Amino acid sequence: MNEGRSSLELQMAGYRLATAEILYHLPDHPGVLQSFIWQHYDMAPRFPELRKFLDFWIDRIEGRLHAVYVGRQALIAPPRYENAKGYWNLH
Repeated sequence: MNEGRSSLELQMAGYRLATAEILYHLPDHPGVLQSFIWQHYDMAPRFPELRKFLDFWIDRIEGRLHAVYVGRQALIAPPRYENAKGYWNLH
């Protein structure tokens, strides 16, 4: 739907950067949840791009969906870059 268009063109058309955290059950261990982050320009409140991705997930990926949390950028703005405040190495 929005392939080949710049981020500014998409934003001018009403699209905003949407981020979804998708929690799903691991196929081999259904009691364990895994998190997947999806980010794309999409149009609220119907989120057609996210729905298309979730339909693909349900049809083609074995991990059964548990929950989907969606956030989006509200205004047209240039991308922001911020350095990490710390680095932790866990073993």
